[in-house]
Amino acid sequence: MDCIDQTDPAAYFDSYEDLKIHELMLTDKPRQDAYQKAILGNRALFAGKTVLDVGAGTGILSIFCAQAGASKVYAVEASNLARLARAVVEENQLQAVIEVSECKVEEFQLPDEERVDIIVSEWMGFFLLHEGMLDSVLYARDKFLKPNGLMFPDTATLFVAPCSVPSRFDQWEDLSGVSMRCFGRALREQNSGNPEVLTVAPEHLLYEGHIIAWFDLMEVTIEELNSIEVKDVIVAQRSGKLQGFCIWFDCTFPGDEAEQQQLSTNPSASETHWKQTVIPLPEDACEELEERDPIAFSLTMTRNKETNRRYDLQLTLLDSEKEEHHLPCECHMTKCILMKTHLEKMQVEEQL
Repeated sequence: MDCIDQTDPAAYFDSYEDLKIHELMLTDKPRQDAYQKAILGNRALFAGKTVLDVGAGTGILSIFCAQAGASKVYAVEASNLARLARAVVEENQLQAVIEVSECKVEEFQLPDEERVDIIVSEWMGFFLLHEGMLDSVLYARDKFLKPNGLMFPDTATLFVAPCSVPSRFDQWEDLSGVSMRCFGRALREQNSGNPEVLTVAPEHLLYEGHIIAWFDLMEVTIEELNSIEVKDVIVAQRSGKLQGFCIWFDCTFPGDEAEQQQLSTNPSASETHWKQTVIPLPEDACEELEERDPIAFSLTMTRNKETNRRYDLQLTLLDSEKEEHHLPCECHMTKCILMKTHLEKMQVEEQL
């Protein structure tokens, strides 16, 4: 069935910006590939099963589930996109399997208090939680998922790493042969402390990635998402300019551990529409680091009091001399070198 060309786009999208956002998501190949491989690569998990797609959008994940053999898919979408999802379902001749409901999942009801075998959702926001819809997914899990049901994805991990941000600092040193340092300084002062969505090159990370939080989506509660805090000392793995902190996330899906599908927004992975989130440092906090320099910091992610789906980030640089280091610590500070030597000596003595 062909799409109806004369349909008014306003019936589907709240704004032109909304249209472009969904175009960006649909053309995000790493995102699409991860979900398609996770679902179609696990046909045995979907065959004959009932699936709930939370925040179905255009309905593409629901279609993947139907293609994988699901007997029934409930596609729940709160916006006008539900109407487009119905058209897409009809275009692919899957209306006998996929039922689209235009409502919030909190208002949705399954027939005869039925429960589903699998919940699928692309709920992730920037730095995983910001402007995401995990709360709604967890609500659906608690109300609609069978006790032995599955979540797609089933885990999520948040990472942070110190980094260089040449696009916000170094490029203004020489712009087409003109020094624009004063403009770059004004730009950084304006954005200081405010997170930015940027593409960070892997070589600009000064550390491979420190885990902020890991979520088992079968177990995590909404209350546990209210505030996330980390305080630590990490050791630079390469020299470079410390100009900010980079945040990204990975998600995994159920399936064979040997071929477990992952969706990664790591700077070393293929770029997604999420990119990475960077917290630039103030000018006076930036410094040149050498390999094995310690970096002490604290980072908190807290729900915005006015908008529940948004999160506020607070980054603080700490004194690495005063903070406790992991043992053994690989940094160049004398106390850590002595402690590492002592621990290695004890280990050798134990083996004798």
